[in-house]
Amino acid sequence: MQGSANLNLMMKAARKAGRSLVKDFREVENLQVSSKGPGDFVSRADTAAEAIIREELMGGRPTYGWVGEESDAVEGADPTRRWIVDPLDGTTNFLHGLPHWAVSIGLEHKGEIVAGVVFDAAKDEMFVAEKGQGAWMNQQRLRVSGRTKMIECIFATGVPFGGRGTLPATLQDLGRLMPACAGVRRWGAAALDLAYVAAGRYDGYWERGLHAWDIAAGIILVREAGGIVGPVREGDDVLEKGALIAANAEMFKPLASVLRGE
Repeated sequence: MQGSANLNLMMKAARKAGRSLVKDFREVENLQVSSKGPGDFVSRADTAAEAIIREELMGGRPTYGWVGEESDAVEGADPTRRWIVDPLDGTTNFLHGLPHWAVSIGLEHKGEIVAGVVFDAAKDEMFVAEKGQGAWMNQQRLRVSGRTKMIECIFATGVPFGGRGTLPATLQDLGRLMPACAGVRRWGAAALDLAYVAAGRYDGYWERGLHAWDIAAGIILVREAGGIVGPVREGDDVLEKGALIAANAEMFKPLASVLRGE
């Protein structure tokens, strides 16, 4: 696709950070790792990737705001636009040598995500979307799946770890959903879960307890691929609450009904 200047800047930043991450991924056992909390690790690779992205994006658009996982937020001179960045979504996978992690970059304008990039550097899959321009992966147009029967659908979620408070609700979700569908996957990278919904690899996805940088880019990928994204609890703001459901247009309502206990 022919992206805007902003989208091309985002892709360039993601590729540059991805190259750095792939290099460190090959030497994952030698990474200097510190703990931010139970099950939540940060590595030298993570912070280095964010520094690369920040330099590229803020260098190209110095007036935009910034929200990143590993650094303090910045209020830009232009209050209507901000970058929302996760330099390494799937850090735990990365540190265990599992090749399922991604760079995630979203652009917000007046409270709406208008562009997104999710780059799976280990597999060289670049998922991109821009408002009104569709969703793409490596120049291939993406569409959500066409499945309409719950029993044929595969869904994805994240199972809370380390005693997180959302575990009981998630176990309740699984108890309701698993008997009714073809399977549930837990691969440990929210940005890629959303990208896979956009690509039709998953029929739907839900999760609670997320941050804006986990889901910003993925939200527009799903919507531009013809899917629906909404809150787990009706009326909530998805980015603010970090609890969302994403699915193809046919399965969103049935999936939401099961998860909401309707």
